[in-house]
Amino acid sequence: MSLKRPVRVRFAPSPTGRTHLGSGRTALYNYLHARQTGGKFVLRIEDTDQKRFVPSAEKELIDSLHWLGLDWDEGPDVGGPHAPYYQSERKEIYLEHAHWLVKNGFAYYCFCSPQRLEMMRHEQIQSKQNPHYDGLCRSIDPQLAAARAQQEMHVVRFKMPGEGSITVRDMLRGEIVVENRNLDDYILVKSDGLALYHLAAMVDDHLMDISHVIRGSEWLSTFALHAHIIRAFSWQEPEWVHLSVFLKPSGKGKMSKRESSDLIKDGYSIFISDLRTLGYMPEAVANWIALMGWSYDDHSEFFSLQDLIKKFSLERLNPAPAAINFSKLDHFNGLHIRNLPTNELAHRLSPYLRLAGYDVDDQSLVDIVPLIRERLVTLDEADYWIGFLFTNEIKIEPIQLIGSKMNAKESLIAARDAYAILAELPEVNPVNAEPLLRALAEGLGLKAGQLFGILRVAITGQTVSPPLFESMQVLGKEKVLARLNNAVALLSSLTEDKL
Repeated sequence: MSLKRPVRVRFAPSPTGRTHLGSGRTALYNYLHARQTGGKFVLRIEDTDQKRFVPSAEKELIDSLHWLGLDWDEGPDVGGPHAPYYQSERKEIYLEHAHWLVKNGFAYYCFCSPQRLEMMRHEQIQSKQNPHYDGLCRSIDPQLAAARAQQEMHVVRFKMPGEGSITVRDMLRGEIVVENRNLDDYILVKSDGLALYHLAAMVDDHLMDISHVIRGSEWLSTFALHAHIIRAFSWQEPEWVHLSVFLKPSGKGKMSKRESSDLIKDGYSIFISDLRTLGYMPEAVANWIALMGWSYDDHSEFFSLQDLIKKFSLERLNPAPAAINFSKLDHFNGLHIRNLPTNELAHRLSPYLRLAGYDVDDQSLVDIVPLIRERLVTLDEADYWIGFLFTNEIKIEPIQLIGSKMNAKESLIAARDAYAILAELPEVNPVNAEPLLRALAEGLGLKAGQLFGILRVAITGQTVSPPLFESMQVLGKEKVLARLNNAVALLSSLTEDKL
């Protein structure tokens, strides 16, 4: 039975591409477990795969995690007692441990050429065998192999036991028994001297005293190998947690990075930085991904990050595959938008309006936020709903100004009369303008909605907007009259025979 030790968890991504939802969830669960238990959260960059290394990936990763609200106690950007936190800077540490495994009979030098290995693999596939190393170099005398290793290109392979089995335990799945004969002699160190994940991660987890390895289910296939390596060193094993798989929104098949381009067309993405651009809030994204594989109870669904820290537990993780449901993301984003104080929501909306080219008046934005809070799904929708408030000119086709079941002449009369009424008011607001304009509609034999529809298009440039009179108040009398005057001019240009 393993001794209980302080919680230390790590998120150890490879900077080989963009940061996606799966990575975000893995990092989040590690962070939550550390913060809830008073433990430590370590960020470690596993960058030994130089062929797939993407220079911009690390910055995007760190920016994405910070945007989600996560921080770490140790890592490449903050330092710590177990530095360096880049695998590429720990080469000698891994080689030392690899040589120990060779010296003690748990690994061996392999001198097989890539050509021989490819030919062997081809023959095995042809004979319907699972590709595996045939063990040719296992039988080389250790002293001779050590001498050859000084002169010849080689890799280091783990010497997998040929008989028996190994039992490993995953917190979500219980005990898993694997027959050793079904395991390969995996490469631990490549010919360039760089260790592969199988060795490097196990060494780092031990040296950094990691208590829980919370990682993706893609590592289940090599779980037994990793346990073999740790047991060869007689190290204490961490608690293993392999998280559920993300499925496509259809629920059919595993979600992959390649399919994100199709999602973008629908306004969605599996990449964290894209979700930020698309107007999603970090609180909502964290809430959403937390519930794809974990639940607190049968009914709770709204969680702030602080709520998650208090309520998260590894015991309530679920190994069942989780389909990515973007409708739920929209739902959570709406909930978190409506949970923000007015000033904070205005602050969040401002960058999206500026990005759309509007010169934002912060006070007007604060005034209008209560009118659109219930309508917003994403922050970037602010342009659609209230962009008209922050521009001097709106584009309207004259025909758009014709009221429902009205002609151009009737609409022109209604617009002129409304202008005359509003021009006499000291200011335009719901209290003084709405009753007068309702009375105007009645006097003209119109329904209020017919008149207000004309005014809405004239003043906002759109058929759907925040409440009309509140919008007029935020715009101010001068702009309201200018836009209404423009509408009168456009309607005057229309004649019945032009329609």
